Amino acid sequence: MASKPILISGAGVASLLLAQSLRRASIPFQIFERDASPSFRAQGYRLRLSAEGLDAIKSVLSPADFSTFWDACGKTGGSGFGSLNAVTGENLSQDSGPPKAVDQEAKGGSLSLQSRGDKVVGIARGEMRRLFMTGCEPFIKWSHNVTGYELTASGVHAIFADGSMSEEGEMLVGGEGMYSKVAQQLSQGRLKVFDTGARGIHGQAPTTAFKDLGEGVWRLIDDTRSDGRVFVITNVRPNDMDDPNVQFGWTMCGQPGVIKPPNENFTIIGKPAADIAKSITAQWHPRVKPLFDHMVESEAAFWKITCSTPSGVPEWPNEPRVTVIGDAVHSMTPAGGIGANTAVRDSGVLGRLLTESGGLANGVTAAYEKEMRVYGSEAVKASYNQAKNQFGVVIDETTSAIV
Repeated sequence: MASKPILISGAGVASLLLAQSLRRASIPFQIFERDASPSFRAQGYRLRLSAEGLDAIKSVLSPADFSTFWDACGKTGGSGFGSLNAVTGENLSQDSGPPKAVDQEAKGGSLSLQSRGDKVVGIARGEMRRLFMTGCEPFIKWSHNVTGYELTASGVHAIFADGSMSEEGEMLVGGEGMYSKVAQQLSQGRLKVFDTGARGIHGQAPTTAFKDLGEGVWRLIDDTRSDGRVFVITNVRPNDMDDPNVQFGWTMCGQPGVIKPPNENFTIIGKPAADIAKSITAQWHPRVKPLFDHMVESEAAFWKITCSTPSGVPEWPNEPRVTVIGDAVHSMTPAGGIGANTAVRDSGVLGRLLTESGGLANGVTAAYEKEMRVYGSEAVKASYNQAKNQFGVVIDETTSAIV
């Protein structure tokens, strides 16, 4: 057993799932999270889980914990992935039978929309995070913003924004998202994140607002605007559709120039975001308009759509004591719901390697990064290609990186 803990930067779903793997293997760990508490900020939208993502989660959790996780997931059948004209209310396309693919516009990639038993499986990000946090609470230090690291002769220290340092750890795993300072230091600037120019809004409404859609995974499309295309993705599950106390979520995406928050301030939440969503959907069909007329304004939030280098995860000199997972290494657009599934695969792979070696051992980070670059690069390419078709975005050598 390792005498020093494995340090983990960030307490998102990938970091917490990795922590669950270490906890089961009795490998000590310590998590540092910049937020002040688990409820400090909104946890975002509902996640669709691919077969690959579910397999990764199942490989980490105990049978009892996975059973609890599975029971918390929603399972949507219906007619699969349906597309609807948001202005006229007409069906644009309707798959018969179980969902076939993430999106017919996908070019490359192997993730499928169908997850288990001809159902689309999904869970709210906040609920997923809460379940993965179970048992890890004593090992999370809140209000600790990791801004870098310092290697020692036998380990590593995390460096915090106030200049202080953590205890010495056996290794450091950067999982603090696309603005990860650990990722920038480790990759020597090779890991880049680009602003696609596309924008989004997350929202929620009582399930009764979704009744005219019916069960299924829906894409609502508005191609009538002069400033660009808008579409909304939502997952309508059957069991709670008549309960006004339960809410379903939706995600609105617009091509560059369509969704403009005040002063381009994407930290604003609540009514400003809700007002823009209501303005955009003011002329939409009564079949879908209740999703926005009855939205919970306090839950609305803007969203800047970003993407890592579309060509894939770059190479950098391996550091045996430091590596990165999740959005810190492969930030993706929302197209296809690929990002979270790839992040939990990272947790599964790295957790397995650390478990097999009883902690950090020679070659662990190199073996993880070699495997991750294959599926991670495939996922980034698939996500970008879908976003290119859906959002009209282009990332090339002239695009400025935000990280």
